[in-house]
Amino acid sequence: MSHSPRRSAAHAALVLLVVAVALVATNARAQVPADKDKDEPPFHDYKGVRIGMTTDEARKKLGSPDDKSDKQDSYSFGDKESCQVYYDDTKKVIAVSIMYLGGNAVPVAKSVLGTDIESKQDGSASKLIRYPKAGYWVSYARMAGDSPMTIVTMQKIQ
Repeated sequence: MSHSPRRSAAHAALVLLVVAVALVATNARAQVPADKDKDEPPFHDYKGVRIGMTTDEARKKLGSPDDKSDKQDSYSFGDKESCQVYYDDTKKVIAVSIMYLGGNAVPVAKSVLGTDIESKQDGSASKLIRYPKAGYWVSYARMAGDSPMTIVTMQKIQ
C-alpha cells in the first residue's frame, strides 16, 4: 500500500504534535496551579468545536476529516494549520489540539489564555491554565525559531 506525500506529511505532523503536546502538558502541569476563580478561558472553541460536543456535531463544524476513527479525527487547513479532535467512548469531544506552522493565523497567548506569557531566551514559551468551572484546561506552546510552530490545546479535566 503506497502513501501519498500529503498523507505522509500529515502523519509526521501528527506524531510531532502528539509528542509536543505531551511535553508541553507535562511541563505546564508542574508550573501552573488550578485557578478556581476562572470560569472559562478566552479560547473556548476551535472553529465552533467545543469540549463535550458529539462526534457528529464536531464533524459538521469542521467538515470531512483527512483521517478519522472512533477516537480521533485529523484535519488539515492548508499548509500552515492542522488539528486533531479526540473523542471518548461516549462519542464526545474530550480534547482539541491545533498546530500552527507560522503564518498570519497564529493566535497570541493572551487571546488563548487571557494573559501574556513570558518567552524564554530562545523565543519559546508555554503555559497551561486549568479552568475547573468550565471542566477543561487550555495550553499554549510556541517553539523557538524564525517561523515557530505553535500548539494550542484544550482538554477535558479527567
